[in-house]
Amino acid sequence: MTPKRALFILTSHDRLGPREATGARPTGFHLGETATPWRRLRAEGIEVDFASVRGGRPPMTGHDPDDPDQRAFLADPEGGGRLERTPKAEEADPAAYAAVYFVGGHGTMWDFRAHPALHTLGRAVHEAGGVVAAICHGPAALADLTLSDGTHLVAGRELTAFPHAAEVARDLAGVVPFPLQTTLEQRGAHFTSAPDRTPHAVRSGRLLTAQNPQSAALLAAHLADLLRP
Repeated sequence: MTPKRALFILTSHDRLGPREATGARPTGFHLGETATPWRRLRAEGIEVDFASVRGGRPPMTGHDPDDPDQRAFLADPEGGGRLERTPKAEEADPAAYAAVYFVGGHGTMWDFRAHPALHTLGRAVHEAGGVVAAICHGPAALADLTLSDGTHLVAGRELTAFPHAAEVARDLAGVVPFPLQTTLEQRGAHFTSAPDRTPHAVRSGRLLTAQNPQSAALLAAHLADLLRP
């Protein structure tokens, strides 16, 4: 039997502000939100590929050298080794994947929402019967993602993401280019959240979302379950 494949999409945006901003704090894709699901899916026999918005080496945040999942990921040629030269998102063939996973990190707020290739990947995978997953700020890719009939993927769905209250608590509500929670709600999503830094994931059919980095293991367990034969 051919192993199922999942595509992890990573941000290419490296600062908390527009690309031309100087002196802004660094950001990127969140390593913990990448490494933990990667390790769980690989253990289940599911192959994982990576793509990023602009290709090449994506910027990274959230590195914890004491985390065993992160250490295993970075040391594996099929994990961190594949981040040296990621393909662009538009180079990925959605027909090859049973799942597309939009990894979080604040950088996604600048380059996920309006990216047509991400919409194409999410739409094609979902309409082919696959899973669309996103964590933390990764649901920025879902804010404007519409299906072939023009409806928003998130309309009428229960989901979660990084809540607005958590953005305010980190003094970033005025930094990010749009309010993620509010935007998803405006698209018809039923937003739920747990207390800050508490694991929380929501499974709505083949749409899987998680709230924060602390939810990576929970998302990984749900994603593995959804991808089992």
